[in-house]
Amino acid sequence: MSAPEVHYRDTSYASRRDFLSRAGAGCGALALADLLSDRVVAAPDPRSPLAPRPAHHSPRATSVIWLFMHGAPSQVDTWDYKPTLARRDGQTLEGFDQSTGFFAGRGGPIMKSPFSFRQYGDSGTWCSEIFPNLARHVDEMAIVYSCFAHENNHSPAQFQMNTGKARMGFPCVGSWVTYGLGSDNRNLPGFMVMYDSRGRGTPKSRASAWGAGFLPGVFQGTAVNSQGPPIANLGRPHQLTGRMQRRQLELIARLNRRHRDRLPERSDLDARIRSFELAFRMQLAAPEALDLSGETESTQRLYGLDDPRCGHFARQALMARRLIERGVRFVQLYSGGFNNDDCWDGHNNLDKNHRQFGGETDRPIGGLLTDLKQRGLLDSTLVVCCGEFGRLPLVQKGGTGRDHNPNAFTTWMAGGGIRGGARHGATDEIGLNAVTDRVSVHDLHATILHQLGLDHERLTFRRNSRDFRLTDIAGRVIGEVVS
Repeated sequence: MSAPEVHYRDTSYASRRDFLSRAGAGCGALALADLLSDRVVAAPDPRSPLAPRPAHHSPRATSVIWLFMHGAPSQVDTWDYKPTLARRDGQTLEGFDQSTGFFAGRGGPIMKSPFSFRQYGDSGTWCSEIFPNLARHVDEMAIVYSCFAHENNHSPAQFQMNTGKARMGFPCVGSWVTYGLGSDNRNLPGFMVMYDSRGRGTPKSRASAWGAGFLPGVFQGTAVNSQGPPIANLGRPHQLTGRMQRRQLELIARLNRRHRDRLPERSDLDARIRSFELAFRMQLAAPEALDLSGETESTQRLYGLDDPRCGHFARQALMARRLIERGVRFVQLYSGGFNNDDCWDGHNNLDKNHRQFGGETDRPIGGLLTDLKQRGLLDSTLVVCCGEFGRLPLVQKGGTGRDHNPNAFTTWMAGGGIRGGARHGATDEIGLNAVTDRVSVHDLHATILHQLGLDHERLTFRRNSRDFRLTDIAGRVIGEVVS
């Protein structure tokens, strides 16, 4: 039997032009591989806890941007228009429970909103004058007017909003999401958090708001600093070369694994090993992701980077879009700092307080929605905006503000399979209580997970012989706002 005929490809080239012409496809493949390296070639290995995992069902969203209005905006001064407040301004509310707010006994008479309202969009949605940019997006939003919480104090209410529990020690939503789905980029954390960038401090719940609780530590949020280097201690020491640092990390990993093998119940040891590796990879990826210098001038203006009033929050909103583009699964932005006067906590002068923080956030959030839509990212990005509770429709005695109100607040969502223009639930005629189609914090969490393809009843973690979940033994998907 004769040997098969072998055909050799002619590898001689008549000229440099001929070489470039015939090698073009290969050069293009190399370029494509480089562009995709952080999402495909550099994907986590299957053994990593951050390796991408399949969802329970077909997802409508692949990522989340949660805009947390720290301090609690007043629902009746933002989205939940109540003309009855103007008609009953100054009247005493008979039968009001004076323990509802944080300052017991300080509830005064009914107070009208200091802001004018108008209807916008095809949906005719009422919107306060403090949100002129967001008003242009009402037809893309699903607004839930009937949310309620159980706590009237900031810290426990923020724990509840972030973790489903009103006390410390439980995993937050971002940690549950990365635990359930992993990360699409091995060079960046799957969950990142940005708190107030004017140096006004963390939210009152502090870093516990983005903690992993009893989940492995690798799933906790990575905070971006409000001032100085975006991520602390990320830069390589000047005396180390890349090769030296790589060998150092390999030695540390071997020692840590040896220690871990002796203490298998210590899940934090594995998280520590992986945090060193992630930090090493982040040294190049994170500065590029958080560097806005390559954004066009028109994009920076869209977010409001040119406006001193809102430029700080605009930077964070634009960073959030860049992180989502690079495969970060969950990004949470906080508006407002620690002290009452430094956040949406309008106890004394609500008019001044809400105009200030509305001015800080309206243009950046409107720009974010516009930018996501223009880039085709809004369909796959779920945007959520709320505070930890609402505010009373009464004046707080001794000032011109409002006390806390856990019985009613408004949440809006957009993108990620949310039905634009949907309006769900209602409060009573003065906005004191959610009365129609009430929505709990567990319901909000169940809906967020559902849009990401996660069944909130199946996403569990076994601890102390019990299967824990984000929604505990409650929660339902708000089917009326999802498409």
